[in-house]
Amino acid sequence: MLTNSRGIAFILALAISVMVAAFLSLLESTNSTILLVAGGISFSVTFLLTNITLEFLVFREIGNVYTLLEKIQKKDFSEISDKTSKSSISPLRRINKVINSYALTKQKEIEALQKNAEFRREFIADISHELKTPIFATQGYILTLLDGAIDDKQVRMKFLKRAAKSLDSLDVLVQDLLTLNQMESGVIKFTFTQFDLKDLITEVIDQLEHKASKRDVEIVFEYEEGKSYVTSADRQKIYRVCQNLIFNAVKYNNNKGEVKVDLKTSKNSIQVDIKDDGQGIPPEDLKRIFERFYRVEKSRNKKEGGTGLGLAIVKHILEGHKSKISVSSTVGKGSIFSFSLPLVKVNSLTEKEKAATS
Repeated sequence: MLTNSRGIAFILALAISVMVAAFLSLLESTNSTILLVAGGISFSVTFLLTNITLEFLVFREIGNVYTLLEKIQKKDFSEISDKTSKSSISPLRRINKVINSYALTKQKEIEALQKNAEFRREFIADISHELKTPIFATQGYILTLLDGAIDDKQVRMKFLKRAAKSLDSLDVLVQDLLTLNQMESGVIKFTFTQFDLKDLITEVIDQLEHKASKRDVEIVFEYEEGKSYVTSADRQKIYRVCQNLIFNAVKYNNNKGEVKVDLKTSKNSIQVDIKDDGQGIPPEDLKRIFERFYRVEKSRNKKEGGTGLGLAIVKHILEGHKSKISVSSTVGKGSIFSFSLPLVKVNSLTEKEKAATS
């Protein structure tokens, strides 16, 4: 009976009504009718007020606390919400709110640990697969030579070149992994200098022109003549960003396709858009293409080569410049990769100054 609000309210109301009746009985003018009415009124009022107070301000909140604690004990955070009523005057509401906040924090920690565990499993599987290919290839060539093929000069040179090529691929993979790890841990520092972004992109295009010509892919560079494209950034790392994005646009484009590099300036920034008319990227893959080793088409990527780390490195380089890489793509029509860098305004001579110096 004393375990719920009604039982406690009944005992308190009964006790108070008895005390009121006993007090009134001491008065000479009091009769049995007055005692009965006074006792009934005091009992009713006390019962209602006590019951409502205990039910809504104490027992209900305690019940919520117990429910929350049971969920925490069972590690069930699925129905825990951060929405709490602000209209309640119960002092237990604060306890409930603190426990609820603790539960939400633990829920986020568990979700983060689950994501990290999943990422770790995927990363180990990916790195094992990526390392296995060049190691097994090199091992196969060397074992073949040791089995007697080394006596044939022509076979020996061919297998040694193939083994060296596999080891070069392994070295590139390890270097990319080290670079990415150093960027994530903040070991690599950025050296900011002012340079012309238009000239840098021209260098990248000149370097990739030969590879593009092998597939009959035309690289078109569009910019406005006479405009300044000077920016402040780490030139070497931005060179790698542009090299990676333009190379990917060539590699995953259709034969006889076109890669368009567009340079635009606004008031305080320079935007670079790299567009191809290749196969495009499915919507479900767009959010993951900047993850380590993630491949949109595993078979085609493997055939084309690469470590699968290029876009992840691009993302971290641009984040180090307080910029972001964005991508939009339509399957069958192509993709557009974009990023921006700050525009450095170069002080030019006024007409009067030019006249004075001439």
